[in-house]
Amino acid sequence: MMRSIDPATGEPIWEGEETAPAAIPALVERARAALRDWSTRPVEERAAILQHYAATLKDRTEDIARDIARETGKPLWETRTEIASMIGKVAVSIAAQAERAGSRRADTAFGRAVLRHKPHGVMAVLGPYNFPGHLPNGHIVPALLAGNSVIFKPSEETPLTGQHMARALHDAGVPEHVFQLVQGGRDQGAALIGADIDGLLFTGSATTGAHFRRVMIDRPHVILALELGGNNPLIAWGDPETMAAAIVQSAFITTGQRCSCARRLIIPDGIEGNATIEAVHTLAVRLRIGAWDDPEEPYMGPLISARAAQASLDAVAALRAKGAKALLPFERLDRSDAFVTPGIYDVTGIDVPDAEIFAPVLQVIRVRDFDTAIEAANRTSFGLSAGLLSDDAALWDRFLAGSRAGVVNWNRPTTGAAANMPFGGLGASGNHRPSAYYAADYCAYPVASFEADSIADLTGELGGRLL
Repeated sequence: MMRSIDPATGEPIWEGEETAPAAIPALVERARAALRDWSTRPVEERAAILQHYAATLKDRTEDIARDIARETGKPLWETRTEIASMIGKVAVSIAAQAERAGSRRADTAFGRAVLRHKPHGVMAVLGPYNFPGHLPNGHIVPALLAGNSVIFKPSEETPLTGQHMARALHDAGVPEHVFQLVQGGRDQGAALIGADIDGLLFTGSATTGAHFRRVMIDRPHVILALELGGNNPLIAWGDPETMAAAIVQSAFITTGQRCSCARRLIIPDGIEGNATIEAVHTLAVRLRIGAWDDPEEPYMGPLISARAAQASLDAVAALRAKGAKALLPFERLDRSDAFVTPGIYDVTGIDVPDAEIFAPVLQVIRVRDFDTAIEAANRTSFGLSAGLLSDDAALWDRFLAGSRAGVVNWNRPTTGAAANMPFGGLGASGNHRPSAYYAADYCAYPVASFEADSIADLTGELGGRLL
């Protein structure tokens, strides 16, 4: 049996059976058998079923949003937004399928040249806990639309959300074996990855993504789409009071548990930088921290678990041991062990790890000029998101040209992203298969055909080269 725990209280909210790892190859076989019918249905029929899924989510918004809040600790305002993103994903995916994975034809002298797209087959989707509905949904919907069958293993931290998604898809008309759910942890994930799958779509940590690259090195037929983390820079080169809210939103939203959160704040050395820190500090200490159902709505909830909180505290302690200076201490709250406060640390001139602390922790780097700021921003193996806060358009042009990330924002939080745009990063942040609107690209492969309605005698094309 496995349990889902409310991180705000430590109380179990759901209990269910894990999938036996030995049973997973049979699930894959059933998924493959279901492909013939599902993949040959007209795309319009699959789209209609997924539109029904969107309507089902809309009808169940409050129930699902409440359970996501209970599983993750996120405030209810944020989980409602997550459901809205899941609903919106269907229409966006239908548009992307038509534009990026549809068909087209051109007349030729012999007949026509035709481009079509085909599904890969059985797609395994491994979901994260921070957005347990929205992020795997971003793989699942385009994969089903393209004609694949899907086996989904949600995070072991958020199994109840996976149950909700499976129920909604099946109630909308997705056949039972076209979408299947695997519940469990590492053993179940390993069994699914080791089975006869055709694709692995993963959102999670860079460490796990690197492991999947190694596992798949001798299986080039398996499409691998990795959306990983980031050690994301935000350059603040403007009015401190005006920038403070954007900095706070970049670093501390979702209790710092977004892969696109700003982890490094790069500011000018001296009076302007000091004023920026003061403005951010003043705003950060006012953030209301609490449980999803507190009478006063919180901005931040707990981290996903007490274990995650301790890992983050240990990472900050390692920064302190290297000489990082606390500008706003990162601490546990006197509530459950998963609650923490925002933290800000000055790491200027310190050799700190190029690592993602998945928590509300912001590292400050002071630099002498803007060129040095860009150099500092790029001093990472990651390349997911980056941002610039400045009213100077010339600085934006320089930053856009010199930055290396898949999401680069100007005067907006680093966490801002649109469903009708690609989302993904470079280096340790992914494998050049961005999701969101571009998920259509990795859910189907192109087939190019030369076609004629009758067999023509091509002897003449041999010319005089016959004996």
